[in-house]
Amino acid sequence: MTRPDLQAIRAAADILTGQVIRTPQLPAPRLSKLTGGDVVVKYETLQATAAFKERGALVKLSTLTAEERARGVIAMSAGNHAQAVAHHATRLGIKATIVMPVTTPFVKVAATEGFGATVLLEGEAVNESFDAAMRIAERDGLVFVHPYDDWEVIRGQGTIALEMLADDPDLDVLVVPIGGGGLISGMAIAAKALKPAIQVIGVETKLYPSMWAAVRGMPAECGGATLAEGIAVKSAGALTLPVVRELVDDIILVGEAELERAVNAFVTLQKVMAEGAGAAGLAAMLTEPERFRGKRTGLVLCGANIDPRMAASIMMRELAREERIVDIRLAIPDRPGVLGDIATLIGSQGGNILEVSHRRTVLGIPAKGASLDITIEARDGTHAGAICDLLRARGYGVEKVSAL
Repeated sequence: MTRPDLQAIRAAADILTGQVIRTPQLPAPRLSKLTGGDVVVKYETLQATAAFKERGALVKLSTLTAEERARGVIAMSAGNHAQAVAHHATRLGIKATIVMPVTTPFVKVAATEGFGATVLLEGEAVNESFDAAMRIAERDGLVFVHPYDDWEVIRGQGTIALEMLADDPDLDVLVVPIGGGGLISGMAIAAKALKPAIQVIGVETKLYPSMWAAVRGMPAECGGATLAEGIAVKSAGALTLPVVRELVDDIILVGEAELERAVNAFVTLQKVMAEGAGAAGLAAMLTEPERFRGKRTGLVLCGANIDPRMAASIMMRELAREERIVDIRLAIPDRPGVLGDIATLIGSQGGNILEVSHRRTVLGIPAKGASLDITIEARDGTHAGAICDLLRARGYGVEKVSAL
């Protein structure tokens, strides 16, 4: 297949009708207030696999010949493409093998197996898993379903833009996460054909700026542990790079703190789960809010398959950043009644004690003293400061320490 046009993407939409969910797109006033933009969110997390990848995977699988289906398929993915191929291959009666990096979160491995695929863990990074998948495909005669560098997959992902502009023709900007570039390529082809003036902005992590570097003709320095492992790709796609160069207006690089803030904002403000890659569009708005001020901006919440432990950790870290959870260390006299006095003072100010650690054997304090670490829940930083001031006024030495 050659590069798809708007007609080919519309044909892909026909393939998907009744097979995947036409996901809702809703205004997000609380995210608009947070970012200063006018935000609407496309909830691709409502797909059966909780991610957009079903679209491209199903279009690709639907184009296979009977002989190819009989041979079976293999895919390489850190999670969401894996689940999409597994789900729809099983549904279509096609045997699926999925190669995943050994670092893939357990929740994604289990989900992929749950959709009926055989999972092989090979390689520390996606590129090593890719090499392993290609070897197995050649050895066993399997059809390789690429996660992004395949025109069938790309036109399937482009159907998201068709739906977004059909639901809201007044969108000024689309903000789209970039891994290998399949999602943004398909969406850019469709969006620019329907509305040439619309801006298409890509998002990558600072740790994996592969497409950002490629469009500038620079070598990409990629590596490190990122919350957005779903877009941690070390090289841009051969098919997707020319599309991005031609149709994507810019690429924003986001840091890990912004990704954490974005994941937390989706949970606490929108009451929906988002993985790091899924929240990357919002992270871009938090990174460069002035770029989106006054513009109607469409975000693709493209994945929700985050490890529950990681989601809980992010929420706690954000509470610490906002000083709604604060660790303090007190140097206190070691005598009866002191702990009760401190608890009473904190309670009188409306603070809530979450954890206490009392130590007497610290060499940096007098023999008749003790060190007391307390984790306090407060309304905000000002409230936490007032609690500390009251303790100091009573004569206790108070030092704020990192809560996490």
